Amino acid sequence: MRALEIARFGLDGLSVVERQDAAPGPGQVRLSLRAASLNYRDLLMVEGKYNPRLTLPIVPGSDGVGIVEAVGQGVTRVAIGDRVSPVFSQTWLDGAPARDKLRGSLGGPLDGTLRTHMVLSADGVVRVPAYLSDAEAATLPCAAVTAWNALVGHAKVQPGDVVLVQGTGGVSLFALQIARMCGARVIVTSSSDEKLERARGLGAFAGINYQTTPEWGKAARALCPEGVDVVIEVGGAGTLEQSIKATRVGGQIAIIGVLGGNRAPSLDLRPVLMQEIRLQGVLVGSRATFEAMNRAFAEHEVHPVVDRVFPLTETRAALEHLRAGAHFGKIAIAIG
Repeated sequence: MRALEIARFGLDGLSVVERQDAAPGPGQVRLSLRAASLNYRDLLMVEGKYNPRLTLPIVPGSDGVGIVEAVGQGVTRVAIGDRVSPVFSQTWLDGAPARDKLRGSLGGPLDGTLRTHMVLSADGVVRVPAYLSDAEAATLPCAAVTAWNALVGHAKVQPGDVVLVQGTGGVSLFALQIARMCGARVIVTSSSDEKLERARGLGAFAGINYQTTPEWGKAARALCPEGVDVVIEVGGAGTLEQSIKATRVGGQIAIIGVLGGNRAPSLDLRPVLMQEIRLQGVLVGSRATFEAMNRAFAEHEVHPVVDRVFPLTETRAALEHLRAGAHFGKIAIAIG
């Protein structure tokens, strides 16, 4: 089989290699992968910034979709011919997160999805909605599940709530679509007026350009005087102050990413205390969460937003496109 390997940290350390094929053992399935998609985590993993102690070589990639082409003894959850996605953490099937449940993450420490075939436990795959293309289905395991877990699992978003999403990357656009599906209103921030206009086309009622409006927390308050109910925080320490300013008393900030940095030299936490704002870390979700989200997506025929599709051999260019931040939605990799 062909696989993309990180031989050494850095984009120059990526190469497509041949690896030996493997047959599924008892309780396992073998997938012929059709597509994958990229997350910012994948870029950090390749660059050695996510886990500098990661054992190399390793196949990156946390998202993907494929066809079950062989099953091992005792497999009943799926059958040959089913189209499935691997669960991000192969050991988190249900319930609350725990240390042992988070040790089976694809793309580090386990080999990931940027390869033509993979063998994994039948418990670690989920059937995906039939109406989605391969590129669309490949975006679900991380970004979509994370947004779903933040809004539905933790925040319990209700009709009439106001959700603020930062940027127009994969998690943020999924959050926009899920919030609208739940009947909530959505404010989007971006540095691009063109992207804000596209976000309005997906159902956002307002957009704030954070380049021209650095105090976007106050701007959000102008749109929603009581403050927003939920913020999808992907910037991290660099944007948390504005998120706090935007949030209502008793509201919630779902901390998902650290694109703006993970350390703040000075941050006033008094508003968090005085307004009982909840800071909720969100780390993807379980297999059960993935399956629940798929049922809702199928009911409403939600289509993920795919920015571009690159072939496996051009994954480096795809990662550079991701790093540039020019994308709108998810970046997919065609494999099969």
